Amino acid sequence: QVQLVESGGGLVQAGGSLGLSCAASKRTFNVYAVGWFRQAPGKEREFVAAIASSAGNTYYTKYADSVKGRFTISRDNAKITAYLQMNNLRPEDTAVYSCAAGTIVAALTRGSADHWGQGTQVTVSS
Repeated sequence: QVQLVESGGGLVQAGGSLGLSCAASKRTFNVYAVGWFRQAPGKEREFVAAIASSAGNTYYTKYADSVKGRFTISRDNAKITAYLQMNNLRPEDTAVYSCAAGTIVAALTRGSADHWGQGTQVTVSS
């Protein structure tokens, strides 16, 4: 079982930036694709971004249309940690953000994952 722990959430004004981290407990994390999801109050969990498990020259990434150009997902396998850099935040980005590890990016975009973190709150004020 791979445990995932998110950190970096908080309160920020609209237009600001936050960086989230997803730290794993085991190096087997590195064979997984990693995704970020969010869930706002009263809404279903939605896919935000995902990154593949291995790289040629660069990692394959996938983003929800709502965050393209504003959010960047990355990973550091040496640190068994994934990241989500969020820029130009909007009030509608307010949610609990969770990371997850799954087999492939395509599965993560459908919400299918093998391991989930507990989440970290991100609040964007207007």
